[in-house]
Amino acid sequence: MPLIKTIELSKTYRQDETYVQALDNINLSIEQGEFIAITGPSGSGKSTLLHILGCIDKPTKGKLLIKDVDVSKMNGNALTKLRLHELGFVFQHFYLLPALTAYENIELPLSEAGVPREIRKKRITELLEAVGLDERAKHRPGQLSGGEQQRVAIARALANNPPIIFADEPTGELDTANGKNVLDLLTWINREYRKTIIVVTHDDSIALRAMRIIKLQDGKIIDDVR
Repeated sequence: MPLIKTIELSKTYRQDETYVQALDNINLSIEQGEFIAITGPSGSGKSTLLHILGCIDKPTKGKLLIKDVDVSKMNGNALTKLRLHELGFVFQHFYLLPALTAYENIELPLSEAGVPREIRKKRITELLEAVGLDERAKHRPGQLSGGEQQRVAIARALANNPPIIFADEPTGELDTANGKNVLDLLTWINREYRKTIIVVTHDDSIALRAMRIIKLQDGKIIDDVR
């Protein structure tokens, strides 16, 4: 049973008086533990596909199955619960809350999931150590470098131990050295914890590190290389 499966997945947007076919009959099967790079030119549908796979957006037609459950039929509350427990997200712009410390940013999804304080503390300490930021726990985002902020975002994505991590251009705001560090961390998470990592990128260095490269063009999969 695939961890994620799409069946004839399509997405159409309306722009003024015209319709744009962002995704066109995507059939895709993703197994537990894969590290996948989704690539393609601007406007090919990369981020749209990631957002639908991550249940941030809904398809116009077709099915999305996660753990053999058709999530395209779920209501808002069920999708929120699914995202909280089963899916982790890392974005290009970090999206850390500026008033909170690194520790508190990582704590948010644990609090939302109702995890008791002592268990939260143990989990956050483990995650900060895993991403190499145990000495920066009390620092706010403005006191951290871009690479450190992205590592906090990765720790936050891992907080509730989801099996799937989505990353949308995770090195896009970083210099080469910090980008490599973030990529090394995602690769380590994939290998150490067998997390399924799905990365949207235009960066060839990221794509070449993936186990599988899916290339989109005009909303269609034109290549799928393992």
